[in-house]
Amino acid sequence: MSGFLNYCLEQFKRSLLVVKKNVKIYYSKGPVIIFGVVLPMFLFLAYFIGRNIGIQEAFPGLLGMTVFFSSTSVGPTIVPWESRLKTLERLLSSPISLWSIFLGDVISSFIFGVFISIIPLILGLILGVEIFNFLLIIGGLILGVLCFSAFSILLSAYPPSDTPATIMMITSLVRFPLVFISGVFAPLSTLPSWGVILSSISPLTYFVDLTRASLAGVSYYPIALDLTVLAVISIVFFITALLIHRKTILIRLS
Repeated sequence: MSGFLNYCLEQFKRSLLVVKKNVKIYYSKGPVIIFGVVLPMFLFLAYFIGRNIGIQEAFPGLLGMTVFFSSTSVGPTIVPWESRLKTLERLLSSPISLWSIFLGDVISSFIFGVFISIIPLILGLILGVEIFNFLLIIGGLILGVLCFSAFSILLSAYPPSDTPATIMMITSLVRFPLVFISGVFAPLSTLPSWGVILSSISPLTYFVDLTRASLAGVSYYPIALDLTVLAVISIVFFITALLIHRKTILIRLS
C-alpha cells in the first residue's frame, strides 16, 4: 500500500513539472489569450451594452462565460502543439505515466482559469455586486474551473490531430452551443420546459445556477445537486479523456 502511495506521490510531483513547463510555454500563446481572455469579455459586452439590465443581473453570465472560456482555452492547445513539435514523444519516453501528463495539463488549465476568473469577481465587487453567500461562490468557482479544465483535456482527445487550429475550431463548435443553452443569458426559470431539458446537457448550466444561488440565495436546482453534478462530471471527463488519449496516442505520434 505504501509503495502505491509513494508511486502516486512521485507521479504527482512529475505532474507539477509538466505544469511548470505548460505555464512557461502555453499561457502566452495567441489562441489561449484570444479564447480565454478576449472572447468572454467581448461576448459579455455584446450581451450587456444596450440592454436595460443591471450589473447584479448580468454578473452570473459574465462570471460563467469567463470561467468556462478561460478554463477550456489552455488544454486543447497543449497536445496538438506538442504532437507537432515532437515534444510529446520525448515526454512519453521519460519516466512519467500518461495520466500524470494529463493531470499536469488539467492543473495548468485550472491555474489559468482561476487566475482569469478572479478578475471579473473583483470587478463585480468594485461595481457593487451584492453576494449573498461568498463561500458558495468561491467553492463553486473552484469546482467549476476544475470541471471545465478536465473538459478541456477531453476536447483535445479526438481527432488525434497535430494541428492546433483544427482542435481549436472543433473546440469552438462544441463550446458555443453549450454556452447558449446554459442559462448564461436567461435564468432557467424563464425558459420553457424543453429549454430546461436542453440546458441540463451543458455543465456550465450547473455553475451558472450556483452563481445565481450565491448572489440571490435562490437556485433552480438544489445546490447539492449542482455541486454533485460538477464533481462527478469532472471525474468522468478526465477518465474519458485519458481513455481516448491512451487509445489514440500511437496514431498521434505516427
